[in-house]
Amino acid sequence: MNRESLQEISRVRKREAWILLRAGMFRGAYYLAGYAVECALKACIAKQTNRYDFPNKKVANDAWSHDLQKLAELAGVWPDLERDRKASPALGVNWAIVKDWSESKRYDLLITRAEARALYSACTSRQTGVLPWIRKRW
Repeated sequence: MNRESLQEISRVRKREAWILLRAGMFRGAYYLAGYAVECALKACIAKQTNRYDFPNKKVANDAWSHDLQKLAELAGVWPDLERDRKASPALGVNWAIVKDWSESKRYDLLITRAEARALYSACTSRQTGVLPWIRKRW
């Protein structure tokens, strides 16, 4: 898997989340919206790898994570995210929603429409969404 693949997976998962949200399938929409962010951050990590370089083993192992804050740190975007969250309260609120996403939510049968909509909106909002913010760096 490479950076372009991760970017495309992120875009596809975002679209799938939207389709599921509109269809009333909130659990799947919630899971895929968060997964779109995970893949976007992993694309940022992949961007750090130069062609023909031998990968840093610790970074490679640590990147097999679903923890969005950890991935932001590995991607090298965490300092910028902290700065921009302070400058934009709306981005800060959106990150606060997105960072609580977990891959284990795929087993949660109690995700509500409101939770799914809030996460999707926090991920995709044009001006202050987490995905548009990440895409400027991937």
